[in-house]
Amino acid sequence: MSGLGGERGQASAELVAGVPALALAALVALQLLAVGHAASLADGAAEAGGRAPAAGGAPPGAGGGAAGGPAARPAEAGARAALPGWARDRVEVEVSGGRVAVALRPPAALPGAGKALTVRSSAWARPAPGGR
Repeated sequence: MSGLGGERGQASAELVAGVPALALAALVALQLLAVGHAASLADGAAEAGGRAPAAGGAPPGAGGGAAGGPAARPAEAGARAALPGWARDRVEVEVSGGRVAVALRPPAALPGAGKALTVRSSAWARPAPGGR
């Protein structure tokens, strides 16, 4: 029986080492899912921002803003309106010429990670025929 005494507690040691590794793997997987979802949202927002000027104005629910804000810029308002509420505080929309660029910070488990994992997407906006 003296041979078995050296293995006592081995399962506990493996569990102590394994649980944090498993938790870290789950955290990384969830963060990757959040980044992928944010990329999909950014694509949709950029596309909506590109379509807004062609539609002739800001979509319903886009809201107003300060002078030169979303109400004055249908592409920016369209991009912001296409995002869910939590993402509107995490987005930067830039409209330059006919290009609508969206940068979205995904939710992150670590405070500084969201900025490093920012996803970007862009689309081109063209006015409707007839200058509408």
